[in-house]
Amino acid sequence: MKHPRKMKKTSQRKHPRQASRSQTAPQPPLVPKTTSVQAPTAACVPTKTPKPAKTLTPARLREEILSALSALRVPVSPEQLDAALQTAESRGDSHLGFLWELLGTAAADQQERAIARRIREARFPNQGSLEDFDWSFNAAAIDRTQIEQLATGDWVDRFENLVMLGQSGVGKSRLLEGIGRRLCVLGKRVRYTTSGDLITRLTASLADGTLPRQISYWTRFDLLIVDEFGLDYVERQLDPQAGHLLFKVIAARNGKSSTALGTNIEFDAWSEYLGDAPLAMALLDRVVDRAVLLNILGKSYRASRAKRSKAPRPSEPNT
Repeated sequence: MKHPRKMKKTSQRKHPRQASRSQTAPQPPLVPKTTSVQAPTAACVPTKTPKPAKTLTPARLREEILSALSALRVPVSPEQLDAALQTAESRGDSHLGFLWELLGTAAADQQERAIARRIREARFPNQGSLEDFDWSFNAAAIDRTQIEQLATGDWVDRFENLVMLGQSGVGKSRLLEGIGRRLCVLGKRVRYTTSGDLITRLTASLADGTLPRQISYWTRFDLLIVDEFGLDYVERQLDPQAGHLLFKVIAARNGKSSTALGTNIEFDAWSEYLGDAPLAMALLDRVVDRAVLLNILGKSYRASRAKRSKAPRPSEPNT
């Protein structure tokens, strides 16, 4: 009797991915390893300890001092150091006295160079300063105390304007330049220009597409002096937009910085002079707002000099 054939067990084949999953035991979540960074020790930080002064010769010590001053960007020349040493030794100054002799001189030299640079950048016509102004000629019309007060720059700190009105020759340009020079000494950035030159520059920038850059240039100064407003007829006739371009500069500075205007045109004649009543009103509003107004009713310096030059010379006595 035949034994029944044993049935072979058949196992279902698993999908490779399922097999790998079943054979691979679950792994714990990976935790990023943290590495500790050691703080640099004193030995790792490059330092340069200055040598004791006693170990250096006087010549070597002098070189080290000059090198240290240069590294600190202290503008002291070898000649200034030698002069300060000689002065301190001759007077027996203390250590603080020697430092003041050295650094005070260097600071004063640097300040003088900065003042000279600001005056040069202001582009004054070099007519003179307040120190050499003839105060006696128009003493009744020009209040020296008021001008000296304006030269302190308080009104510039308050972003106020200045309008100096008067006929030609009474000294408006001299006074404006004198005030501007004083402000340069006080650290203010000043720019002097005439109304005609300003209009010429603005119209040229309008033609070449650089007007925004030009407006930005004229707004960077603490004080902008626009002189000879009223003597710019030719420049304004060359471009019908000249008055509006001038207004753009004044408006851009309004409330942010100060503008000083020298003119021989009375306020009620601005509309006729500019030929545009709304423009004149807008310009007056920006200029006169929070402005110091000076109306100089004096004699003309130029006319006086002309009369003196034409005066007959006294006849020489007969010999």
